[in-house]
Amino acid sequence: MTRHAARIGIAATMLWAAASGCRTGSARTRGGNAQVRSAFAGDLPGMQGDRLRTTVLEVTYEPGGSSTPHRHPCPVVGYVVQGNLRTQVKGGPVAVYRAGETFYEEPNTVHLISANASDERPVRFLAIFTCDREAPLSVPEP
Repeated sequence: MTRHAARIGIAATMLWAAASGCRTGSARTRGGNAQVRSAFAGDLPGMQGDRLRTTVLEVTYEPGGSSTPHRHPCPVVGYVVQGNLRTQVKGGPVAVYRAGETFYEEPNTVHLISANASDERPVRFLAIFTCDREAPLSVPEP
C-alpha cells in the first residue's frame, strides 16, 4: 500500500467514524490532545451488507471548474478539504460548502451543479461512496 493510499484510508476511516455519530470532544493522544467533532451523521438506505464496498475519491476542480450533470447509484458523503464547492441536487437549493464542511447525496439523485465556487482558487473534496454492488460511481445525465 502506498503512503497516499494509506492516508486516504485513514481519512476515510476518520470520516466513517464521524458519519457513525462520534461525539464532539477531545481525546488524549501521545504528544497532546486531539479535537474530535462529528462532521456528518446520517442513516444509509437498506443495503446488502455482504456486498458493501466503500470508495473514497479525491476530487479537485481548478478555478472556475465544474462537472457535467450526473447522478450516483449509491449514497455519497462529501467532505470539503480546501476551497469552496457549489452544488445543487435536483429539487434542492444551490449550496456552497466550505473547507471543513460535509454534505450528503441520496442515491440516484440528479446532481445538477458540482462546481468550484471560486474563479481564483481550486477546491478539493473527498467523495465517499458506499455501494452494495459493483456499479459505476457516476452516471452522466442527458
